[in-house]
Amino acid sequence: MTSFAPDSIVLNRKLPLWYQVSQSLRASILGRSPRDPLRLPTEEQLAGHYGVSVLTMRQALKELEDEGLITRHRRRGTFIEPHARRGSPVRLLGSVDAIVAQQSGMKAELLDHGTAPVPSELAEYFPRVPEVALYHRLRCDGKTGEPTNHARNYIRPELAGRIDLDDLVRWPMTKVLRDVVGMDISRITDTVEARLADPETARLLEVPLLSPILHYTGITYDTDGRVLDVAVIHYRGDRFSFTVTLDAT
Repeated sequence: MTSFAPDSIVLNRKLPLWYQVSQSLRASILGRSPRDPLRLPTEEQLAGHYGVSVLTMRQALKELEDEGLITRHRRRGTFIEPHARRGSPVRLLGSVDAIVAQQSGMKAELLDHGTAPVPSELAEYFPRVPEVALYHRLRCDGKTGEPTNHARNYIRPELAGRIDLDDLVRWPMTKVLRDVVGMDISRITDTVEARLADPETARLLEVPLLSPILHYTGITYDTDGRVLDVAVIHYRGDRFSFTVTLDAT
């Protein structure tokens, strides 16, 4: 039986390897074609593919099993759950590769783009910049089409001419800035808070007005400490949870 072939990833040795592997494999599973096989390679084969130990690979697979994306059967192997619809945990830990992987598996629709004054609450991130490039997108579950979040990205205006709108439909802004625009990203800081859905968010995410949502702000910095992007995202509260992992080392 032919096995599913996951994508590769460049591992960051400063972060837990099992976490990076689980997120990469998760993105491959969510982005798979319906024609792809459901059976995964063996633990040993996957460990060799990612360049990690079998123990690390086993921990990564346990994470995906707990999420409901795979099932494991003694003697038969590990299989992708084709109809899994678990709410996706959005984690506050990861390399840029892991963040890109986390955002994969969703279909995006560009709702609007153009220039806009810097919102007062974001002025500290764009000193002496009167206007920014603004991109507003709606993301949906890649399999069901159900809306999951809508995002506004506030970008330094000099970068707008290097961003292809077609890329924003296919990829997260983080990947576009790093791999297409060619920016050196040093870090991304995240803030999450609970809010109630305003009329626009309720309409876009197809949830009742004033229902719980997760309000996320992500600040992307280059190696000079300059802010490249401020992402403001509203997630459906019934589809996402946030997990923070603290490394004792």
